[in-house]
Amino acid sequence: MTDTPPVARRRTFAIISHPDAGKTTLTEKLLMFGGAIQMAGEVRAKRNGSQTRSDWMAIERARGISVVTSVMTFEYADCVFNLLDTPGHEDFSEDTYRTLSAVDSAVMVIDAAKGIEARTKKLFEVCRLRDIPIITFINKLDREARDRFDLLDEIEKTLALDTAPVTWPIGSGRSFAGTLDLRRNLVRRIDTDEEPTPVSGPDDPFIDQLLPAHEVEAWREEASLALDACQPFDLDAFREGHLTPVFFGSALRNFGVRDLIDAIAEIAPAPRDQAADQRVVAAEEPRMSGFVFKIQANMDPNHRDRIAFIRVCSGKLTRGMKAKLVRTGKPITVSAPQFFFARERGIVDEAFAGDVVGLPNHGTLRIGDTLTEGEDIVFRGVPSFAPEILRRIKLNDAMKAKKLREALQQMAEEGVVQLFLPHDGSGAIVGVVGALQLDVLKERLQAEYGLPIDYEQTRFSICRWLQAKDKVDYEKFLNAHGSSIADDLDGDPVFLAANAFSLKYEQDRWPGLSFTDVKDYQKSAKAA
Repeated sequence: MTDTPPVARRRTFAIISHPDAGKTTLTEKLLMFGGAIQMAGEVRAKRNGSQTRSDWMAIERARGISVVTSVMTFEYADCVFNLLDTPGHEDFSEDTYRTLSAVDSAVMVIDAAKGIEARTKKLFEVCRLRDIPIITFINKLDREARDRFDLLDEIEKTLALDTAPVTWPIGSGRSFAGTLDLRRNLVRRIDTDEEPTPVSGPDDPFIDQLLPAHEVEAWREEASLALDACQPFDLDAFREGHLTPVFFGSALRNFGVRDLIDAIAEIAPAPRDQAADQRVVAAEEPRMSGFVFKIQANMDPNHRDRIAFIRVCSGKLTRGMKAKLVRTGKPITVSAPQFFFARERGIVDEAFAGDVVGLPNHGTLRIGDTLTEGEDIVFRGVPSFAPEILRRIKLNDAMKAKKLREALQQMAEEGVVQLFLPHDGSGAIVGVVGALQLDVLKERLQAEYGLPIDYEQTRFSICRWLQAKDKVDYEKFLNAHGSSIADDLDGDPVFLAANAFSLKYEQDRWPGLSFTDVKDYQKSAKAA
């Protein structure tokens, strides 16, 4: 039994990348090291092959992409890992943004042939806003890859982030044979090797056996240059978000992943302090606090379950405890907290700061909710963004209208789409960031609720939340624009505009009103 305090053992991190960089495959291999699964499933598995555990939704398995955040808890090297596998597709950026509010570090996966891609850059910028330390894993070295120094240079220039290679690849493409740990002079061939081989450095004769004879000399020059010219790893600079340690490998072929998971255990930060509206909450504080960053409905379609994922920020969450839901001011009982391994789950008796726990509930908890042991604080940083695509729902069977309303409310509470109910009584409008979210909604309504739907164009293309200091102005605006006003899930009014010109016209005419494209989820009973 370890003497390390529970909080110090936690490592809560997300994996971020551009689609197809190998993120889900890497996740599978990390889970293997944690003893969570015996055989990793490839993303594009054969018909009779295994399916990746983190991609559990039918549309994910069919398309070979991640569209929801999966939460997985496992132990490795005396640490408790809470791994959040985020959607790589940009259409699900809001889910990813919320997830990054719940982690203490991130692993950025980069394709060795493609380098920094647009999606990677956007996700990195979110991490930068939150000062999240980033570990870089350059993947797919078993294929033809770009020059290593070019990749490092691109990271530094594109992301304004210093790089410190911790491992260096031995060969690439067909001749890729393993990695050299530059700090410790250790060669690891394949991840299944329990112990790496000690060497004297790049000149060690052992490396002659690993590479084709005509490649050895050029590799030695390159590895020596990496040692002499590249910045050494600095823990403080990494924790402050100024430097990223870089690891090379091939998740698919079991190269370099063990180096990575060992590094996460060694250098990734333990749970950090969290900013609330009134003060900063330290992870080591004895009283429990946490916030909901994700809702997932129907993970088990047979039981119509609804799980709120909570990041524990301080203290200890125990099974059966009473916690205060700050938004309503009312107590709730934490009756069956669960740790998750994709779809599989287990009841837990206690969880500590840094842990991500699933709380089954029937609509009581919402995204952004704060739970405490009595204190009236609200954690910040889980925003809702104005959607970029608006569509009306077309239901083929009018008898199922009530069922559709309930289903849409659940999907909106989960964050799959945003739901707007027009003041003029016309049909519900759903808003999404990207078109793929519409496909997910349609497929899930059919599969989980037996509701076949289609979409209709609406005359609106922009929506903004309304706020006003002057109540008279506010009422005048609502009365004058009844057919362009709708309520969101919380009952907050939004203005629906046909285009950017129309929005600008109304902003100029009503200077006392603010039309905002970001809304804070968090509320307290006093503010509500």
